[in-house]
Amino acid sequence: MKDQKKTLVLGASLKENRYSNKAIKALRKSNIPTCAIGLRPGNVADVTIETEPQNFENIDTVTLYINPKRQPAYYDYILDLRPKRVLFNPGTENPDFYRLLRDESIKVEVACTLVLLATNQY
Repeated sequence: MKDQKKTLVLGASLKENRYSNKAIKALRKSNIPTCAIGLRPGNVADVTIETEPQNFENIDTVTLYINPKRQPAYYDYILDLRPKRVLFNPGTENPDFYRLLRDESIKVEVACTLVLLATNQY
């Protein structure tokens, strides 16, 4: 059994066709503890989407689904969570943020959460 590593989905959506929505479902299907922050409150699978940053503990991975222009508002929040890694899904790439994360010894991965899960590389 895999080590259970809690993941925060940032940019979570209630819309079924959104990749963040699919990622939450795939994470839960893989029995990965998941929390989520999005613009609208609601639930996806058994995960509650919060609309404000929360004091989540023991976050291993933050997977981003917000575009680079909206990311600076979350820099301090993500750094304060002290995740082991931040995943930049397609469309979220942000070299400025990579530098900040690496300066804090947080691993940066430019990868698709869904692909990592599907290929057992998560």
